[in-house]
Amino acid sequence: MKTTNSRLMAGAALAVVLAAGAGFGLAKCTGTPAATAPAAEAEAKPKGAADAVAMTGDRITSAGISVEPVSVGGLNAEIVAPATIMAAPDGQAVLTARASGAVTRIFKRLGDPVRQGETVAVVESRDAAAISADRRSAAAKATLAQKTLERERYLYGQKVSPRQDLEQAQAEAASAQAEAQRAQLAASAAHVSSDGRSVLVTSPISGRITSAAASLGAFVQSEAELFRVADPTRIQVEVAVTALDANRLAPGDRATLEVNGAQIDAEVRAVTPTLNAETRSATVVLSVANPATLQPGAVGRARLRPKAASASTAIVIPEDAVQTVDGRDAVFVRTSQGFKAVPVTLGQRGAGRVEVVSGLSAAAQIAVKNSFLLKAELGKGTEEE
Repeated sequence: MKTTNSRLMAGAALAVVLAAGAGFGLAKCTGTPAATAPAAEAEAKPKGAADAVAMTGDRITSAGISVEPVSVGGLNAEIVAPATIMAAPDGQAVLTARASGAVTRIFKRLGDPVRQGETVAVVESRDAAAISADRRSAAAKATLAQKTLERERYLYGQKVSPRQDLEQAQAEAASAQAEAQRAQLAASAAHVSSDGRSVLVTSPISGRITSAAASLGAFVQSEAELFRVADPTRIQVEVAVTALDANRLAPGDRATLEVNGAQIDAEVRAVTPTLNAETRSATVVLSVANPATLQPGAVGRARLRPKAASASTAIVIPEDAVQTVDGRDAVFVRTSQGFKAVPVTLGQRGAGRVEVVSGLSAAAQIAVKNSFLLKAELGKGTEEE
């Protein structure tokens, strides 16, 4: 009886072992693939570079990220000075009445466009009537003198009149013609109307009305300012520099104009040889490639780069382009796919610029304005990973 019980217990233990082995095998066959599938899928998923930000050109523009090439020449090679946008001498005109009188018609208002030679206002004037009368009188005298000369020339040819009379007629005709020409030029300079009652206020340039002091019916004096016209495409940039810096500059030197957050390429057109008596500074005149983006009266800052200082190979970038990525100074270099964060070693700083000791090449183009958006995009991509 005891032997039988021992056999029964041994059989039960063997059944438990077999059942446990079968369960383990089933679990191995069914559970392992499901657990390893996510890992395999994660390994198959491609990973982007941790220091790159993919961005299209349209997205770069919409984000307001400006890209510019790095400057080579060292921090001391740049001359930073205040700049003022001025209307060129031929880009602004003051419109006046050439004779005193009452304003009878006004054709343009403040801000209206004006073509060269277009009439802006009409001033009725007694002076205009006098000028017109002088013109007609001088023209009549010139006509009479010419007829007299022709008659004397005929009589002299027929041996009827002496040569002295012919010479006298020639002198009188020349004098009358000169007087008629003078009267005509005076009427043209005063812009006298065809009816001789008024003077026309016309614009010598094309542009827009920037000042309108005339009022309908008002009496105005001769040469009083009535309107002012400016052509926004005719501007010049004046930069005040010290005498020492002026000696380093020459026409043709490159420059960058910073106005209202925008950076515009410019070039030195001229450097005044004398100093301003009040400020003791010289004036550098810059020409810009796209003057339509500037407005006369605006102020900004100019960065001038003399050619004589181009021997230095130090790279200079704006401080706004430097961001901190993973605890290091870095700049975002433009690539075909977007931008790449490149660690850099910085040197001396000054006037919003910083020298790059290592990490950048002279041919690189970097993000400057709103580069912090790229840092945010880079951080967002790291969190997703």
